[in-house]
Amino acid sequence: MSGLKSPRRRLTAGIFDVDGVLLASPHERAWREALQGFADPKRFTTEIYQAHVAGKPRLAGALAVLEAMGVTDAKQRVSEYAERKQKRLEELIHAGDFTAFPDALRFVQSVQAFGWPMAVASSSRNANDMLRVTRLGHDQTLLDAFRVNVCGRDLPRGKPDPAIFLLAASELGLPPATCFVVEDAPAGIEAARAGGMMALGVARLHDADLLRKAGADLVVTSLDDVDIDVLADGGLAAA
Repeated sequence: MSGLKSPRRRLTAGIFDVDGVLLASPHERAWREALQGFADPKRFTTEIYQAHVAGKPRLAGALAVLEAMGVTDAKQRVSEYAERKQKRLEELIHAGDFTAFPDALRFVQSVQAFGWPMAVASSSRNANDMLRVTRLGHDQTLLDAFRVNVCGRDLPRGKPDPAIFLLAASELGLPPATCFVVEDAPAGIEAARAGGMMALGVARLHDADLLRKAGADLVVTSLDDVDIDVLADGGLAAA
């Protein structure tokens, strides 16, 4: 783990990615299984997913995968691959093939206890379906915890462009510098930093170095490792 306290700003709000941060969703599996007929699915590793796909809009991710797989007519087949991946993803979500990370639920509840506003920001339109059926408490879904929801919005550019996080901060009514962003993908970390926000990286896939290189202010392997007392005072540090 690595950590950084920031004496120059005071955090007052959180913005959360979904896949890999809040939920163990079937996105990676869907991308892999949809490759059949384009390239050997066995060659699609978690490392490729994290480096080329995670956090990006669907078409951008599809093109990145096909190019990484060496598909010669990638640009001509990108829509077909993206549509196949989306169909498979919807099948997996309908089957309930996803879970919430317990540490993420605890962390969201801790930030809630501060009375801080939170936003959820994912490029995936499917995030809403999963958040709506994930319980945070007896009378609350995970989606209910967020004052602002910008998941799946149509934006001109995806991560690492900061547009989605800047939109979330705007709808929270707060300056970007007062927000921290929780991300598991290098592209998301880069987007947070480009938007002038502090970036909290969650290295669930043994990819801490990639998140640090992308510019994360703090990298942890579990959100339980964030110092909640420091966060309540507006800083960011490892426990």
